[in-house]
Amino acid sequence: MTRQIIVDSCCDLTPKMREKMGITSIPLTMTVGNNEFLDDENLDIDGFINALGNCSDKPSSASPPPFLFQEAVESADESYITLSERLSGSYGNAVIGNNMAIENGSSGAYIFDSKSATAGETLIAIKLYELIESGKSREEIIETVNNFINDMKTYCALENYDNLQKNGRLSKITSSIIQVLNIRLIMGANGNGEFALFEKCRGVKHMTQRILNLIMKSGKETKNESLVITHCNNLSLAIQLKDMIVERFNFKKIYVVPTGGLSSLYTDNKGVTVAF
Repeated sequence: MTRQIIVDSCCDLTPKMREKMGITSIPLTMTVGNNEFLDDENLDIDGFINALGNCSDKPSSASPPPFLFQEAVESADESYITLSERLSGSYGNAVIGNNMAIENGSSGAYIFDSKSATAGETLIAIKLYELIESGKSREEIIETVNNFINDMKTYCALENYDNLQKNGRLSKITSSIIQVLNIRLIMGANGNGEFALFEKCRGVKHMTQRILNLIMKSGKETKNESLVITHCNNLSLAIQLKDMIVERFNFKKIYVVPTGGLSSLYTDNKGVTVAF
């Protein structure tokens, strides 16, 4: 029996991770000015980030059509899809595509509401892979992953705010003041599938300490668990944060992954996201 994991491109993965875990990643399409970018493995991420920085218009994204999810579901005996119902329009199209696959004779997929994105999506995919590899039943996988999602924490630390401003979520004046004062905003999943502001920090050092404190205050057991750090063009900060986490906590493995196109659009250049 073939079992697979299906995600959209808001799940950040390296090519090695995608191949090892056998993940099917269905890309969104992003529009920046007059240019369209397909968020797949061929995306020129540096060119995309430059396009974002050079365009004053509001960037947008389009979800994959339902038939791509249908085709993915029909390609395996057992499928698991993880997407955020509130953060991604892909969720609705995945439901439609899954129903189309069922009508076509497929057993259908189980669709998880990740209630998170970027590093959170990646962490869920890793958990799914581990459970599949261990031979857990479908029922055990569904119960375990839903409990895992409810307990998961995701925090993103922003350094640039241009895209928030372009999307109308931050005024131009506020954005300018924040950057002049070297303020870092720490946003996080609020447990209901939405992102909220958790911390305002002055400088990188304060920001990293606040993330460490958030991990500690979560009360989560770190032994035998994984943590994911995604970064938008900021490997040095991601590695620094990883080293600090290794020093203070006992995660079995920490993954450092560059963001794809969609995650780069929302976390912006230099942003980092942590999920555990």
